[in-house]
Amino acid sequence: MNGRTITHKPDPKLDLALERVVDVPPSLVWAAWTTPEYVKQWFTPAPWRTVDCEIDLRPGGVFRTVMRSPEGQEFPNEGCYLEVIENEKLVWTGALKPGYRPQTTAGELFTRVGAKPSTNSSPSRRRCRRRRAEKR
Repeated sequence: MNGRTITHKPDPKLDLALERVVDVPPSLVWAAWTTPEYVKQWFTPAPWRTVDCEIDLRPGGVFRTVMRSPEGQEFPNEGCYLEVIENEKLVWTGALKPGYRPQTTAGELFTRVGAKPSTNSSPSRRRCRRRRAEKR
C-alpha cells in the first residue's frame, strides 16, 4: 500500500468482477464516472433518476448519490473512494463513509455512577434493545 491508495485484489472465490469492453478512450469513461453531471445522466436505470451526486475524488473522499423512484421517494447512498488513479482505476465502497468511517457502528461505554455500574449505548444499540423489549 502506498500513501495515496488502498489496493484491493479481488478474490475469485468471494468477489464478483464484471467487465465490459467499450470502444471509447479511457478518459471518457473516467469522466462518466467522476463528473457529477454525467453520473446523474446514466447511473440509475429509467424510470428511476439520479437527482443528486457529490464526488470528492481522492482516497477517503465521498461518492454520494440520491436516487428518486417513479413515485418520488428518494434513496441516498454514500460511499468512500479507496483507490483513485486517473484514467486507470477507481475503487469505492458503500461500507465506509468519507474519511474511511464505518457506515454503521455500535458500542457500549461502561462507567460507574457513584457506586453503581452504568452503561451508555450508541443509538443503534438502544433501538435494538427497545425492539427486544417491545417483543416481550
